[in-house]
Amino acid sequence: MCLGVPGKILDIKDKDQLLTMGRVDFGGAIREVCLAYVPEAKVGDYVVVHAGFAITQLDEAEAERTLDLMGQVGIVSPE
Repeated sequence: MCLGVPGKILDIKDKDQLLTMGRVDFGGAIREVCLAYVPEAKVGDYVVVHAGFAITQLDEAEAERTLDLMGQVGIVSPE
């Protein structure tokens, strides 16, 4: 089983010109994430991240709904 967590892209940069990387905000926890699998993603978009890789994009409403549900079951802390 895997767990993908939605987060908002804060900025994007090319790391060593090999991989597109970005800083992603997970409700206050900011992590560097590989964005190579979502080349169309831009700053302000929401992505689902698993093991340090953004694996898909989703809209803001779906991201907030998912984070709310994760908070209700104790997977993430509510804001």
